[in-house]
Amino acid sequence: MVFLLLLQLLAVPFGFAAESPSGGEQWEFDYFVLALQWPATSCKNAGKCCPANGCCRGDDSPTEFTIHGLWPQYNKGGWPSCCTDENFDENEISTLTEDIQKYWPTYRCGTTSTCHRTKGSFWTHEYEKHGTCSAPVIVGEYDYFLTTLTIFSKYNVTKVLVDAGFVASNTEKYPIEDVVAAIKKEFNATPKITCAKNGAVKELWLCFDKSFEPRDCDLANSCPDLIELPTYDPKEPNKVEGAIPWIADAEKII
Repeated sequence: MVFLLLLQLLAVPFGFAAESPSGGEQWEFDYFVLALQWPATSCKNAGKCCPANGCCRGDDSPTEFTIHGLWPQYNKGGWPSCCTDENFDENEISTLTEDIQKYWPTYRCGTTSTCHRTKGSFWTHEYEKHGTCSAPVIVGEYDYFLTTLTIFSKYNVTKVLVDAGFVASNTEKYPIEDVVAAIKKEFNATPKITCAKNGAVKELWLCFDKSFEPRDCDLANSCPDLIELPTYDPKEPNKVEGAIPWIADAEKII
């Protein structure tokens, strides 16, 4: 289960203008996005399976929202990225590995780009690109992953939707305004939802201030009026040929 430690998450007044490893000027962020993925949509075009691919765990494959990342954002749009030269070290989060694999899985095989112009894991990408920009609220790799897991557990979107009658189905479609209203009623903040062309939910974002209190996501939804939370048949490792494509880069939707 997720580590439910008491975190004192205080936003310390702190202003700076820093230069990223890529050479661009950046400054302290304004709020966080907790980006969640709907597994069935992410796994729809699954190709090659491997132990790391969350789509390919059989009965242990995810069936609820999982974490994509915790992303610092600017109020005026955009986000800081690759804020330090720090390298991801999986040994630092070894005690969190079980929870990360379960609640923050990757839906692909292979590697992706890092801030050092190399290739690394999904979690390398998330920490180096976004986690290094989370200071002064979150400092360091371990705290970044632990904080994200804790916030994800506290704000359980799947439970809220199921309790409101919005369950995973390949036949039912739900008015997006009703889904948004259910989440706003529970968390007192408006989420952002992105969908595939057929209305299948791809991602749901919750926004938080620097004290991790929910705030409205002042971002337009990219969904039709009726949306769905599809189901899927998880694959078994090494049963499917080909290569699984990288998830659509939802970070660019902002």
